[in-house]
Amino acid sequence: MTAITPQAIRHALLTRQEIALLDVRDEHDFAQGHPLFAAQLPVDRIAIEAVARFPRKDVPIVLYDDGGGLAEAARAIFRELGYGEVGLLEGGLGGWRAAGYELFEDVNSYSKAFGELVEHRRHTPSLPAEDVQALIDEKADIAILDARRFDEYATMNIPTGTSVPGAELVLRAPVVAPDPDTTIIVNCAGRTRSIIGAQSLINAGLPNRVVALRNGTIGWTLAGQTLEIGQARRGPEADPHGAAEARRRAREVAYRAGVKRIDPDGLAALAADPRRTLYRFDVRQPDAYVAGHVPGFRNAPGGQLVQEIDHYAPVRGARVVLADDLGSRADMSASWLAQMGWEVYVLDGGFEGPLEAGGGDAYPPRGPEGRYKRPYEGTDNKAAAMQAYLDWEYGLVDQLARDGTHGFFVI
Repeated sequence: MTAITPQAIRHALLTRQEIALLDVRDEHDFAQGHPLFAAQLPVDRIAIEAVARFPRKDVPIVLYDDGGGLAEAARAIFRELGYGEVGLLEGGLGGWRAAGYELFEDVNSYSKAFGELVEHRRHTPSLPAEDVQALIDEKADIAILDARRFDEYATMNIPTGTSVPGAELVLRAPVVAPDPDTTIIVNCAGRTRSIIGAQSLINAGLPNRVVALRNGTIGWTLAGQTLEIGQARRGPEADPHGAAEARRRAREVAYRAGVKRIDPDGLAALAADPRRTLYRFDVRQPDAYVAGHVPGFRNAPGGQLVQEIDHYAPVRGARVVLADDLGSRADMSASWLAQMGWEVYVLDGGFEGPLEAGGGDAYPPRGPEGRYKRPYEGTDNKAAAMQAYLDWEYGLVDQLARDGTHGFFVI
C-alpha cells in the first residue's frame, strides 16, 4: 500500500495541487483533532457518498485514522469502487503529530478559522448579547437577521429575529430593513456565520449600520438571556428591482475577490477536462432548487456551503461552479470561497434551458451514529462546553499562522 508522507501532503496543499486528505474515523473522533484541510468520511459511508463527493476516479486520495486499521479497510472499499490513486498517510494521525504539524479540533474547522481571520483583519463590528437585549427592550430601530439554516432558527432564535440564511442576506436584508437608518444585527449560533453574514452586508455596501451579534446564541445563553423557540419568521423575497440591485452589489464584491464567470459552453469545457475535479452547486434554498435547477448541479445553500465547504468539496484544489437564477447568492458565496483559496466560477445563464425538478441535499444525509455534538446546536448544552467552544474559536487565528498552509486572503 502506498504511504504518503505528511511532508508530501503539505507540499500538495501549498502548491494548490488536487488532493483529498480523508479522515475515516467517526465524526466525534475527527472533532478531537485533525489536519486543517482534512475532510471526514466514516468507513460505513464510503460506498454511499464517495461517487458524489469524489467525482473523478483518479483524484489523489490519502486516508488516515489514529490506529485500528480503519484506513486499510477504507482503502479496499475505494479500490472496489474504482478509485485508482488511494494512499495512506504514513504513520496515520500519529505521523502528522510526529512531523510537528498542527491539529485542529471541532468540525468545519478551516471555514471557522477563516471567519476568525475575517474579523481579525476587517474588524467586523459586533455587539454583545446584553447590548442587543437592551436595544430590543427599548424598541430601538433594529432588525435581527438569523443567518443559519431555517431548521436551526426554528429550534431557537434571538427574540424578534427573522430567518435569512447567509447567502440570502444581500438579497433579502433590504426588504426586511428598507430604512437605511435601521441597524441590522446578524446572528448565528456561534461566531462564523454571524461574522461572514455581517461582513457580507458591509462588503456589499448596504447603507445601514451592520453588526454581528457577538458569540451568537451561545453568547446570548451565557448572558442568561431567554431565546425564542418554534418561530417561523422568514425574510420576504425581493422584488425585481431589489433583486437587480442585490445582483449589482454582489457582483462587485465577487469581482474584487477574483471570482471568474463562465457561460454554459464554458461550463461544458470545464466538465470535459479529465484532469480536474469539478463541483457544481446550486446555492439557492432547497425549495427553489427542487422547483427547477440546472442539470448536473447539487443543492448546497450558499451560507452552508461556505460554512461546510470541507464536507461539500473534500478535494482541496478542485474547481467549483456555483449557480443561482438571481445571481447575488452565487456571487456572494463565490466571493468567500475565492478568499478561502478555491478556484471558483459563477455560471452566467443556464436557467433559460430545460431544468430538472426534484432532488435534495448535495449528499445523502447521515444518521446520528458517531456524530459529534456541536456545542452550539440545540438548547441543552452545558455552559462550560459553550465557553470552551468560544475560547477555541478565539485561538484559531494564531493556530492558522502556526499551521501556515491556508493561503487565505481577505478583501
